[in-house]
Amino acid sequence: MALMCRQIIGSGASCAGWAGLMVATATSDWVRTCDYSLAACLRMDELVSKGLWAECIISPALYHCGAREQILTLPAYVQTSRALMVCACLLGLPAMLLVLMSMPCIRLQNDSSAIRQRRSRVGGVLFLCVALCGVISTVWFPVGAHKDGGLMSFGFSLYAGWVGTALCLLGGIMILFCHFLSPGSPMRENSFYFSRQASRAGPLEPPGNHAKSARV
Repeated sequence: MALMCRQIIGSGASCAGWAGLMVATATSDWVRTCDYSLAACLRMDELVSKGLWAECIISPALYHCGAREQILTLPAYVQTSRALMVCACLLGLPAMLLVLMSMPCIRLQNDSSAIRQRRSRVGGVLFLCVALCGVISTVWFPVGAHKDGGLMSFGFSLYAGWVGTALCLLGGIMILFCHFLSPGSPMRENSFYFSRQASRAGPLEPPGNHAKSARV
């Protein structure tokens, strides 16, 4: 029962983290910068919100977004963050399916405990890879934005990426440890049964040539 609870909690945390990373990838409010000095930006109340796919100008009277279509002219941190976040979103789908199919309440044809544990471990490793891609992207992007211009604050998308990365990391570790530390009970096909009748000791019959050897 404890094994099932840990696996359900790890699976739920990993799926929620994967959803958070997808939200961070799809939205454009990663960091907020200012093209002018800090005093001028505070006076004009105009900020630039930068994301993976677009840049938006935020002001009381204007909210305009422009797509970042020039791939060759983009900084390296933007291109790398794009690739890693897309990989994280793609890896999350097979990881979630493997973890869900390894749940004790779901049984497939010709399924066994060893096969379910193998699926669960592969899903946990994939969720750890998702968390690794997320942490590199969500750390490298604000550092690169700070070097390019005046970084003022973090956006909603970056916080969603951090939370999603932490949940994927926590869920992947729980999924792996719940099998390494608490191995499942053996299945029926791997069990051995002994009969009481077979264990009764009977008199041993002497070999056929015993009498002949005694007479000699």
